[in-house]
Amino acid sequence: MSRWICGVCGYIYDEEKEGTPFRELPESWACPLCRAGKRAFSRKTEEAARAPAPAAPYRGQTRGLGAGELAAVCSNLARGCEKQHQDREAALFRELADYFTAAVPPVPEAGTEKLLELVRKDLEEGYPALSAAASAEGDRGTQRICVWGEKVTRMLEALLSRYQEEGAAFLQDTQVWVCSVCGFLYVGDEAPELCPVCKVPAWKFEKVEGRR
Repeated sequence: MSRWICGVCGYIYDEEKEGTPFRELPESWACPLCRAGKRAFSRKTEEAARAPAPAAPYRGQTRGLGAGELAAVCSNLARGCEKQHQDREAALFRELADYFTAAVPPVPEAGTEKLLELVRKDLEEGYPALSAAASAEGDRGTQRICVWGEKVTRMLEALLSRYQEEGAAFLQDTQVWVCSVCGFLYVGDEAPELCPVCKVPAWKFEKVEGRR
């Protein structure tokens, strides 16, 4: 019997306790805590439990941020200011975020498949490189951001994969919730009692309303 661990929230599926081998669970099965699909799980072994060897620090060329990236940065800074009750600064960052959002050029070949490709590239290349660079600099704050960010991105990958397979039926008669602290996405009728990633309570979740 084996144990399987969720790469998003850390939930462990113990085959001996559950009585059903993990591989025999239906493809529609989801983690009971964060609702991530089977793809988010990996077999928990002694080797898997050890911290992976740090990747080589990123030494590629640096570049300026695009309009979309600047919009995301300003939006996050606005939220940070809100939490610190700095309303004037938050309003200014929101204004900047709106300006950069309007300047974002059309994305060629936009779609679920392209987005999933970019998400997986972040998981395979982006986060390992950033984490290694932060570790080399002793930047614990960025290292923590990497841990949270990777878990949130793994959940996004799981949701995109299910949407690609099931289409609009995947989101029918349910709700989508986003954690206002770490960005974790949750699909369900109600927000989870605690965020599986950053552990904040349900009232920190916001319902994602449909857009035309």
